[in-house]
Amino acid sequence: MKNLLFETSSNWIGLVLRLTVGLIMLPHGAQKLLGYFGGYGFRGTMSYFTETMKLPWVISLLIIMIEFFGAMGLIIGFGSRVWSMGFMAIMIGAIITTNFKNGLFMNWFGNQAGEGYEYHLLIIGLCISLLITGSGKLSLDYLIQKN
Repeated sequence: MKNLLFETSSNWIGLVLRLTVGLIMLPHGAQKLLGYFGGYGFRGTMSYFTETMKLPWVISLLIIMIEFFGAMGLIIGFGSRVWSMGFMAIMIGAIITTNFKNGLFMNWFGNQAGEGYEYHLLIIGLCISLLITGSGKLSLDYLIQKN
């Protein structure tokens, strides 16, 4: 089990991948959990997910927790494979529930009904790469694996 969770390559690729995903997702998680960056905070986000989107409360809670704590985990390189799977699940869920109907492209010019799913596909691709390579250098996973 330790090998499955913490095994990682000793190169810099994992570092670049996990910092990219972690630093991109952390502000999204901070919006949802803490209300930073114009977000609605935990209460507002839970209300939106459960009442407006009709998601079960446990799924709503997992989304908020994975986006914040998963991003932190990626940044420090702890459990990157697990967090990557969580982010992939969130992105696939967002595509299915919200973005697929708007097509591939993001709504750069405000002429679509909503955002497309190209951003989600990029995060999924980065997470697949993290699943393959692991956390890489300068990660807690690397230290755990060495010991």
